[in-house]
Amino acid sequence: MTELIAPCTGANSKDLTSIIRYSVAMPQPQTHLYEVTLQIKNCPSPILDLKFPVWTPGSYLVREYSKNLQDFTAFSDDKPLEVCKISKNHWQVNTKEISNVSLVTITYRIFANELSVRTNHLDATHAYFNGAALFFRIPNYDKQPIDITIKAPSEWHITTALPPVPEKINTFRAADFDTLVDSPFEIGVHEVYNFEVLGKPHELAIWGKGNYQVERMITDIKRIIEVEAELFGGLPYSRYVFLLHLFAQAFGGLEHKDSCSLIYQRFGFRDQDKYERFLQLVAHEFFHLWNVKRIRPKALEVFNYDAENYTPSLWFCEGTTSYYDLLIPLRAGIYDAKSYLSHLSQEITRYQNTPGRKVQPLSESSFDAWIKLYRPDANSGNSQISYYLKGEMVSLLLDLMIRARHRNQNSFDNVLVKMWKQFGKQEIGFTPEHLQSVIESVAGTDLSDFFKCYIDGLEDLPFDNFLEPFGLLLVGDNNEEPYLGVRVSTENGREIIKFVEAGSPAQIAGIDAGDELLAIDSIKIGACGLAEHLKDYQPNDSVQVTVFHQDQLYTHTVTLSSPIPTKYQLKLVDKPTSTQKDNLIGWLGASAKNMW
Repeated sequence: MTELIAPCTGANSKDLTSIIRYSVAMPQPQTHLYEVTLQIKNCPSPILDLKFPVWTPGSYLVREYSKNLQDFTAFSDDKPLEVCKISKNHWQVNTKEISNVSLVTITYRIFANELSVRTNHLDATHAYFNGAALFFRIPNYDKQPIDITIKAPSEWHITTALPPVPEKINTFRAADFDTLVDSPFEIGVHEVYNFEVLGKPHELAIWGKGNYQVERMITDIKRIIEVEAELFGGLPYSRYVFLLHLFAQAFGGLEHKDSCSLIYQRFGFRDQDKYERFLQLVAHEFFHLWNVKRIRPKALEVFNYDAENYTPSLWFCEGTTSYYDLLIPLRAGIYDAKSYLSHLSQEITRYQNTPGRKVQPLSESSFDAWIKLYRPDANSGNSQISYYLKGEMVSLLLDLMIRARHRNQNSFDNVLVKMWKQFGKQEIGFTPEHLQSVIESVAGTDLSDFFKCYIDGLEDLPFDNFLEPFGLLLVGDNNEEPYLGVRVSTENGREIIKFVEAGSPAQIAGIDAGDELLAIDSIKIGACGLAEHLKDYQPNDSVQVTVFHQDQLYTHTVTLSSPIPTKYQLKLVDKPTSTQKDNLIGWLGASAKNMW
């Protein structure tokens, strides 16, 4: 149940309470239903508007949270009130027949059976919810403080970044609706670990079993916090909460000002590479408490919860953060320069293997996040590029350029600090022009051509030009198999073609994503053996590829072409100069010395 008491405006409003009160109950968690009650005293007349958010900040997709709402009712003094639904997320309650001091009660239930960092989940083991997916917004009351009381099974406890209300059981206070949306709740029998960093309390709440070692995890998280705090000059909160959900094959995170939600595979902590990937996730979401939660584009300065909030600058919000989520563990001493370059090589490989980089500009990728990134289809790899991924690559090039021009005395760190001081501390939204101006001021040069070519344009990123001053070059593997142009995955015992590259021999021959691969030259073939089997052929050889296409059997004649690289690696140049060595050490730290 959710209870709300909201004040009205008017001549006598100074005599009325200014606190909105909610309570959330889950009497039968196994049904996945939150029961919500909204109570409003001193209700505005003649119409009460109620709007349900359609998206949540940090996840740029209209998710239509109201689709999970059911059993909506409205009444006052036990008498039903007339309700009119205006749109998919907008309800109006007729209050003209009641006194403005009467209590209006709204009841509804929310179905919650989607476990992700941006939705709600409720079952017999725990409750997790995000404010945007659970609560109505009352227009004109967005800035009012909100109390929220949790009514949960007696053995469950509550973890949230919201501060408790003194002398009220299981009650917490949000400064306004934005803060409520920005403060997820974890409720259940999860483990909670408390630790301190730089004199401030932190909590790590873990739901689900896994093979983690909590002492090691907390030690490394502390290092990440310290490194990021050093970069920005302190921690801009009084308390911080990490919410970690352990699941099967899961990965994701959502940033908040005073907390973050993380979801990770439960057995992904013993393998070193997977463990480092988890810490990169932590570094990424924690970095966001500065970059995007406080340093944010003008389009996100004031959130519009009813529709898309368009900006071309997500490449900086997410891409730059992705660049630093690899660097932060390096600076924290969690891995060395060699491991860092290995991780970065994997990112560059993903970028180079995305044909859509030649079709969609980076700024457009950001602007169209609402209709593309979170809605991939069979052609996405051919037609679009992630602003996370290309933004990371562009941030890498900008950092290297600034460092090379200033002998590591300036770097992209200075861009972030300047953006923090100029925009983040006061939470003033920046425009694309502001961002370019700050980067240019740190670089000490005009970057109009850079932005035109690599952010607003489609020119290939010249990695080697920027890597050379640091004694590095990008090398593609000498792939042995001729090029077919498909990616295949085994699903329920079937070999499914998941992606067909535009312009590839496979596409030209008529092979389609979604086809089931059966054989090549009458020999049964699967995802695991495809690359090895192709090594038996030469470029320009014709092969017979047999597939099921929409349940019909087809055999296509495919003419293979020359091999193309599928993996890329950052390597040291032969005989690096002393300047190149100094530059690399200045960028990656002392552990880079061990690379020679």
